[in-house]
Amino acid sequence: MKFKEIKNSVYYCGLNDCERKIFDELIPLEHGTTYNSYLVKGSEKVALIDTMYPKKTDLYLKNLDENNITNVDYIIANHGEQDHSGSIPALLEKYPEAMVVTNAVCKNNIIEMLHVDESKIQVIKNDDELSLGDKTLRFMIAPGVHWPDTMFTYLVEDNLLCTCDFLGAHYTFKEDEIFAPDSKELEHSAKRYYAEIMMPFRGVCKKYTQQVKDLNPDMILPSHGPIYKNPKFILDLYADWTADEGKNLVLLPYVSMYGSTEEMIDYLVEKLNAKGIKTEKFDIVTGDLGDLAMGLVDATAIILGSSMVLASPHPMAANVAYLANLLRPKAKIASFVGSYGWGGNLFGKLGEMLSGLKLDVIEPLLVKGKPDSNDFKKLDEMVEIIYTKFSSYHLV
Repeated sequence: MKFKEIKNSVYYCGLNDCERKIFDELIPLEHGTTYNSYLVKGSEKVALIDTMYPKKTDLYLKNLDENNITNVDYIIANHGEQDHSGSIPALLEKYPEAMVVTNAVCKNNIIEMLHVDESKIQVIKNDDELSLGDKTLRFMIAPGVHWPDTMFTYLVEDNLLCTCDFLGAHYTFKEDEIFAPDSKELEHSAKRYYAEIMMPFRGVCKKYTQQVKDLNPDMILPSHGPIYKNPKFILDLYADWTADEGKNLVLLPYVSMYGSTEEMIDYLVEKLNAKGIKTEKFDIVTGDLGDLAMGLVDATAIILGSSMVLASPHPMAANVAYLANLLRPKAKIASFVGSYGWGGNLFGKLGEMLSGLKLDVIEPLLVKGKPDSNDFKKLDEMVEIIYTKFSSYHLV
C-alpha cells in the first residue's frame, strides 16, 4: 500500500481492520476499526507516531518496505496499549538505531507489557520538544484519555495534532479516503466510540477538548478512524457529549421473561412521551451494547427493568447495571421496575451495582406476576416525579 501524504511529508501508514467484529471482547464493531500510524519525514530525522496492532504487524512492516522506509530514528508511543504500541518490538528489530520516545508512565507499560529494553526508551515530559530538522514534535501529556499513560504529539510547523485514542472512532475507510466526512454516519461511530471508551473520563475529556480548541490545529490525527481536516466537527460533538447536563431523555433498558416487565416499560414510555419527555426503550437481550452506551451519553434518567432468576436480578440486567457503573454516565435520576414469581432481592442488588453513580433513586416498583391497576397508579406517580425533576432541570 502506498502511503498517503497528509501534509508536507507527513504520511498516513495505518491499516483498516474491516473484519474485526468486537473490541475489547465487549462492544460490537459496526464498521470494524483502523489502527492509525503516522510517518513524519523531517530534513534530518524520521519518526513514526504510534505503531500497529500486533496481528497486523507483518503487513505493517511489509508496507514500510514497499514505501522504501529504510531508517526510522524515533518511534513515538502516545499510549502503551497494544493496538497502538504492539509492533514496537518488531520495529526495533527492523530499525535497531531507533529510539522509543514516550512519557515516564508509558515507558513502564512498554517495558512490562512488551518487554522492550529500557535503554531503547527516551523519556519526555510535558511540553518537551524533539527536532527532526525542519519539523518539531511537541509532547502534551494527557493522562486519563483513556489510560494514565496517554499523551498527544503536536507537529509544530505543520499545526497537526496526533491525539491517540482521544477524538477517535471505530470507522474504516477506503485507503485513498483517509479524511473524515462531516457525516451522520461518522458522528454515530464517533459517539459509540466516545460512549464505550471515553465516557468514564468525561471530566478529563472536557478539559482536553477545550485545550485542543485553544491550540486550534489545522487537522486532528487520531489513532482510530479518519483524520479530521475540519477539527470543529469532532470538537463540537465532544463539547456536547462532555457537557455536565443531560438531555430530555429517559433510557429504559429491560429484560422481560414473561412480558410483565416489558408491559411496565411500555406503559412508562407511553406516559412519559405524553408529558413531552423523550424515551429510548432498549431490549437488553437482543440489543447492541454499543447502542445502549450511546443512550447513556445523553440520558438524564435511567429506568432499569428486570425479571428475577433464582431470587436475583436477571444476569443480563445485572450486566447492564455493572456496565453503566463502569461507564459513569451523567444521568442524575434512576429507578427500577421488575416482576418476580416467588421472591428474592431484585432492587437491592441492582442498586448496589449502580451505587458509584450517586443517582437520585425514585421508589422502584416490584410486582408479583402481571401488574394490576394499583401498580399502574404507582407507575403514574413515578412519571410525575420524573416530570417534576425534568422541569426543574429545564428539560421540558
